[in-house]
Amino acid sequence: MKLLFSEHRSDGTNYIYPYAIWAFPEAGETPADLFSRGFLPSSRNLDRFYLCRNVRISLKDYRPSAENRRILRKNPDVAMALIPRQEFDYNDRRRNFYQTYANAKFGNGTMTHDRLDSLFAGKVTSHVLLFTDTKTSREVGTVTLYVESKKLAHYYYSFYDLNFFNRSLGMFMMTAAVGFFQEQGLEYIYLGSCYTQNALYKTQFTGAEFFNGVRWSGNLEELKYLIRRESGQIRQHLLEIEEYRRLFYDGDTANAIAATRFHLSSI
Repeated sequence: MKLLFSEHRSDGTNYIYPYAIWAFPEAGETPADLFSRGFLPSSRNLDRFYLCRNVRISLKDYRPSAENRRILRKNPDVAMALIPRQEFDYNDRRRNFYQTYANAKFGNGTMTHDRLDSLFAGKVTSHVLLFTDTKTSREVGTVTLYVESKKLAHYYYSFYDLNFFNRSLGMFMMTAAVGFFQEQGLEYIYLGSCYTQNALYKTQFTGAEFFNGVRWSGNLEELKYLIRRESGQIRQHLLEIEEYRRLFYDGDTANAIAATRFHLSSI
């Protein structure tokens, strides 16, 4: 992969000069190679990725918890089907349903028809999960996915009937997807970024791990530490903080160097 470092706002007072890290796949690489190194797609055509604190579930380690089973029991009449994108009828009725959900969830105008069209037309959506209420035959939810062989599924956008809010339909859809892709023999399901307390729901599965800039970590106390840190003033890069190094790298930056997924062999 090729990397670009896109400069972000600097803080010269504290000598913080951040960069957003973009990755571009090279010949012979597939998106799975970039996902495995902590990147998520920033282009609907999978030709640009960004490095971030994202969450994935190691499906070989997943075992349904009591909470996972409780969520699944809340919607016993909802069935799920995996459909290749080219076989999915992305029609006006569905388009309007997805935009109604997006307007209520994200704010009016956030997800325009053009953005929805590009989502369902781009390579980032190879499949959809369609959820149907079997009692009424009514569609109640859809998830857009990128699926690559047995390697991964990327759980991207979800849209669902907000009348099912009290039945935790959104969490049901994610939980059902985790179990389904484990049964299909995939290695990982990627659930997106996690920078706030509200995003910690993505970690309520055994086998959850997150990319911390150095490696994939299964230590969720570390993730909570990072989220708490962002609620205060930040005057140092993370690896400059002695407390962080002590808690998660035995106090030695050399342990982080040894664990990093990145190595530049030549220029």
